[in-house]
Amino acid sequence: MLQGTPAQNLKDGNRLEFLVRREATRTQVKTAFEDLFQVKVAKVNTFVRKDGKHAIIKLKTGFSAEEIGMRIGVF
Repeated sequence: MLQGTPAQNLKDGNRLEFLVRREATRTQVKTAFEDLFQVKVAKVNTFVRKDGKHAIIKLKTGFSAEEIGMRIGVF
């Protein structure tokens, strides 16, 4: 379900922002992210802009958004 690249902007609060398919639900995004990165997701927020649907993914305590960013080459 994850498509595109994450935003370069890592927000405080252990969050990452990704572009996702417009048809993807929050549950689908959460499941795909947990399976792909072997982490636990606390919350998924979505919004739609002209450039596509964005998902802000907040990780549960004990998991690092910075580490995931480094694994995928954002940092």
